[in-house]
Amino acid sequence: LAYMSIPLDNDLIVAMATPPGQGGIGVIRLSGGDAFAVARNICGEALAPREARFVRFREAETKEVIDEGLALAFVGPASFTGEDVVELHCHGSPVVLQRLLDEVCSLGARLARPGEFSERAFLNGKMDLAQAEAVADLIASTSVSAARAAVRSLQGEFSRVIHDTAERLAQLRVFVEACIDFPDEDVDFIQAGEIKQKVSALRDDLAGLRESSQQGRLLNEGLAVALIGAPNAGKSSLLNALSGEDAAIVTDIPGTTRDLLKVDLVMGGVPLRLVDTAGLRDSEDAVEKLGVARAREQARSADLVLVVKDASEIVGEEVAANLDDLLREIETLPGQVILVINKQDLLQERPTIGLIDFPVCWVSALEGTGLVELRDQVLASAGARPAEAQFTARARHVTSMDQALGCLDIALSNLAKAQPTELVAEELWSAHNALGEIVGTVTPDDLLGRIFSEFCIGK
Repeated sequence: LAYMSIPLDNDLIVAMATPPGQGGIGVIRLSGGDAFAVARNICGEALAPREARFVRFREAETKEVIDEGLALAFVGPASFTGEDVVELHCHGSPVVLQRLLDEVCSLGARLARPGEFSERAFLNGKMDLAQAEAVADLIASTSVSAARAAVRSLQGEFSRVIHDTAERLAQLRVFVEACIDFPDEDVDFIQAGEIKQKVSALRDDLAGLRESSQQGRLLNEGLAVALIGAPNAGKSSLLNALSGEDAAIVTDIPGTTRDLLKVDLVMGGVPLRLVDTAGLRDSEDAVEKLGVARAREQARSADLVLVVKDASEIVGEEVAANLDDLLREIETLPGQVILVINKQDLLQERPTIGLIDFPVCWVSALEGTGLVELRDQVLASAGARPAEAQFTARARHVTSMDQALGCLDIALSNLAKAQPTELVAEELWSAHNALGEIVGTVTPDDLLGRIFSEFCIGK
């Protein structure tokens, strides 16, 4: 598969490559036609390739000094974008950086779109799409494990596995389509079962890659974990205990939490976003009713839901009755669920809950007991095994692999039923295209736009 032919302009683009705000150093990056000419006007001299030069940055017309610092030039295609690139390293003052940006734009550059530098690197063949995404993943990594996995993807490890798998699939397509075009040459080839064995082996290997990619996705994108339950069940206290900070207001007054409260943390090497929600109850208060509606919506969209129940409400013979309403609520949730029974310090002994189809964790947010077990259960329910993540991945990568696996399953079914060879060839073609979308060998333009729009401006 060849890279798509996507129009690429050679406009000179410019952006800050360092975060906004004050700092010791700020970097302005230029890429495209006339980058060296514009830099010469600002720096007052021609720049030697790959040589850091101390210069004074000046306004081209008045020659007033804006700042002084280092200038570096990279001649395309031996640059990040594959084009002529210049970096201006000045003091990290927002005022100075803005003046430099304005001056570069006055000389013919335009402000870069989010991710446009990485997009140009992809379109110029400097990296494939998975590697380009790994740039953003590395910048956004929130744990050591995620950073290491992103570096491996950036270096091409993930892409190599995808390309190797796609190559095996391409060879299968050649064999199958040869049988269609030249049926008299090797009529027993497919009937002998060799193709079926090859497709089955490829399918098994892709399933293993998909599982590893799912672990990489969890490292990269993390989990959305919602806490739901009745007012005063201890959701906010549990949020504070798990996050290690007083992020939520805790009082004895029911209904204190009325909106979503989100806290980001890392648990067992996996990024999590804990979301505290309004207590589930009927209310005539318009604000609280809106909070309850948002709580239910959050529970439906979360990867994992912690349903928090006050331990004092499930004692004695009324255990089942007191849980009935909550269980009915849980059954409507599409994702993984953990029942968290809080305030166990109020009980002399734990009552028998009975048989339910999801994990139960007993905790005391006040005393901090049971939290280790809860953290372990969260990771287990999410299927998170960070040590198995060989590289970073995204949800779209996993979705593409699922599509390819589905096509291979249909191909195997067609082979088992001795369906026409053309049907097998069609499924192999679809699986091949699905893998191509991961690295960008087959990628719709609108998908590219969505991917690179998530990048920071200077990348």
